[in-house]
Amino acid sequence: MDHLQRIANLKNRYFLMRHGQSKANLLNIIVSDPEDGKHEDYALSVLGQQQALESAKKSNLSSDTIIYTSDFSRAIETAEIVQRELKVPKIHITKALRERHFGNWEKFDSANYHKVWEADKTNADHNENNVEPVSSVLDRATNLIIELEQKYANKDILLVSHGDTLQILQTGFQKVHPSEHRSLKHLETAEIRATTLAQ
Repeated sequence: MDHLQRIANLKNRYFLMRHGQSKANLLNIIVSDPEDGKHEDYALSVLGQQQALESAKKSNLSSDTIIYTSDFSRAIETAEIVQRELKVPKIHITKALRERHFGNWEKFDSANYHKVWEADKTNADHNENNVEPVSSVLDRATNLIIELEQKYANKDILLVSHGDTLQILQTGFQKVHPSEHRSLKHLETAEIRATTLAQ
């Protein structure tokens, strides 16, 4: 369910941030299971740490920014780097922003993402090979936005997450069908991008 369909305007300003390059990226493997994703073996690479710092410096965000992050190690580390650079008092960790679970493809070559994305195009509800459906990711991610809208007003909110989760969340903001998530411009590692709600 796209919870953003039921609101016309946002009270806050939202910024999406993909985590910096991770050790899993270097290994070219899929790491999406929560038990694996929280492991330090799949936190940021040295380059990923540098990417996160550079993005924070160029962001123009302030110490008043509210930071929410996935509970995976690579996202938390990215958020903590941004937190230190911006001097934000705390970060908020949430399961709602964790990586999409790729089921049976866990620890397999990342080239297998494309097999999932091809299936996504025809069915946003599919769970082939025990992959988390696009519709499920959209539900949890856009529900978080509703919760943030109820909690805050006139704030800059930075959401630190993962490639697929952010692609799918963008469909909610842009009000396009979630099966089209790969047609939207993807975020590079550690990229911070402002997003608005389509009218």
